[in-house]
Amino acid sequence: METDRTRPLALVTGASSGIGFELARQFAAGGFDLVIAAEDDELTAAAEQLRREGARVEAVQVDLAAASGPDELYQRVLDTGQLDAAALNAGIGAGGAFATDTELDKELALVDLNVRSTVHLAKYVVADMVGRGSGRVLFTSSIASTIPGAFQAVYNASKSFVQSFALALRNELNDTGVTVTSLMPGPVETEFFERAGMQDTKIGASEKDDPAEVARDGFDALMAGDERVVSHSWSTKAQGIGSRVLPDSVKAESHRRQAKPGSA
Repeated sequence: METDRTRPLALVTGASSGIGFELARQFAAGGFDLVIAAEDDELTAAAEQLRREGARVEAVQVDLAAASGPDELYQRVLDTGQLDAAALNAGIGAGGAFATDTELDKELALVDLNVRSTVHLAKYVVADMVGRGSGRVLFTSSIASTIPGAFQAVYNASKSFVQSFALALRNELNDTGVTVTSLMPGPVETEFFERAGMQDTKIGASEKDDPAEVARDGFDALMAGDERVVSHSWSTKAQGIGSRVLPDSVKAESHRRQAKPGSA
C-alpha cells in the first residue's frame, strides 16, 4: 500500500465475511483506509469489494491462531502506516458436550484465536496508540460473555475473557486519549453456527441479526467512544438486561435449552 495517504488507517481482523467484513465496510464508508486480515481465501474477494468502495486496502492472509500470526500481521500494519483504529474481531465457535462431543485440539485453537491472539495484537495496538495519545479499539465480544455456556462452554468462556479484558483496558486508558469499546452481538446471520457444528441446535436454527446492522452499531459506538453496545435486536438487548439480574444457574439452564445438540 502507498504511504502518502491522508485518510486514517484501521485494522480489522476476521474481515473476510460476516461481522468483520461489514465492520471493514463501515470503516471504508467512514473515510478510512484498511488493513484487513483473515485466514481463508475469501479475503481476496473482500479486499476487492472494499477497494471498489473507495478504500485503499492491504489484505493479509494469516492464521492468527498460530503463535507467529499476530507478529506477522502487525509487521504488515507497521509497513502500511500508523493505526488510528483497530477492530479485533477474529474468532471462532465450538458447540457440543465438553466431556464427550468436542475435540481438544479444536478447543485449544479456539482459545488461541479468541483469547491469545486478541491479547497479543492488543498489546501492540494499544502500546502504539498510547505512545502518541490517540486511537480507538473495538473488541468483538458477545452477549454470550454474560452467560455460562452449557454446550458452548469454551466459546462463552473465551468471550467472557474478551469482555473483561476490554472493560479493564478501557479503565486503564481513560486518561490516555485511547478509547476501548466492546461490541456484544447475539446470534448473527453468518457462518458461525455452521462452522461451530451447531446447525441442529435451537439457537443455530433461530432467526438471527443482520451482520451489517451489528457492524453499524459497533462502528457507531466506537466512533462515539462508548464503553459497549449490545446489538442488534430487541431480544438480544433484553438478554443483556436480564443477564445483569438473573442467577448464573438460570442463565446456564436457558443456554442449555438453546445450544444442546438436537434441540432445533
